[in-house]
Amino acid sequence: MRRAHRVVVLALDGVYPFELGIPSRVFGAAGDHYEVLTCSVDGGPVRTNADFSVTVERGPEALTTADTVVLPPIDSSLVTRDLPEPVREALASIPRSARIVSICTGAFVLAAAGLLEGRPATTHWALAGLFREWYPQVALDPDVLFVDDGQVLTSAGAASGVDVCLHLVRADHGSEVANRVARVCVVPPWREGGQAQYIERPVPETTANGTAATRQWALEHLHEPITLQDLAGHARMSLRTFARRFHDEVGVSPGRWLIQQRVAQARHLLEATDLPVDDIAGQVGFGTGTSLRQHLHAAIGVSPLAYRRTFRGAPAPVG
Repeated sequence: MRRAHRVVVLALDGVYPFELGIPSRVFGAAGDHYEVLTCSVDGGPVRTNADFSVTVERGPEALTTADTVVLPPIDSSLVTRDLPEPVREALASIPRSARIVSICTGAFVLAAAGLLEGRPATTHWALAGLFREWYPQVALDPDVLFVDDGQVLTSAGAASGVDVCLHLVRADHGSEVANRVARVCVVPPWREGGQAQYIERPVPETTANGTAATRQWALEHLHEPITLQDLAGHARMSLRTFARRFHDEVGVSPGRWLIQQRVAQARHLLEATDLPVDDIAGQVGFGTGTSLRQHLHAAIGVSPLAYRRTFRGAPAPVG
């Protein structure tokens, strides 16, 4: 019998309790696909950034058995440019084959350990300036919710930890399992846009209409050609006002958002149906199978047929 994929969570002093629990909650909701263990650098209790400590029964030896390691964030006041030696030794014990995931300020720890050298990464937008100052060799993108660079993944603040864990479930087991996990956890399977939605900025004029209704309309008409003029017309705004308002609310341009939604729907149909690629392309608004192949490859680096072979869910039971 194949053992479950082992996720080991490394709790450091000053850890945020909410984020500490994310891996267990998300991966645990995937049933027997994952085993989640929590450890500390010495096997002892860990103080959180709240008014309590947590008891951790495992030491750093648990890291040597990990398939995936998750590093939750620590209080920003405890972030240092140089790692304490026990933390550095613990990180050095992670197998080279293991995936490593950080949440929020966890990226500072990975960068200090040299694990982000020359890689793209993200962290909480409010700490982007400090991160760039300390680690200019890291290609920081503070506008996204998470960055998947293959073996190393970094995510932004708080709930972005849920996003990246769901992303890994989807990558490992497909949309069917990931969507089921999202329903159990009562969270969206994916969130639109990036951190730009959450960066502090002046509140938009109250006289401007929102774009939520237009986004919903677009999702219901993905199979049709949709232009920026169509979207602005539905929202009853000028092109310039709509584009600005849309980006303020979603964090990406209308055109990029439409492509993201079409790719997401195409992935669902590749997993859940036997429809030919050309038919799927028509249903999601790409028009031709060639266009779908180009957009899917740009988004996730594989062809529709390769994606279907990898992530096709089990057939639904009859009766």
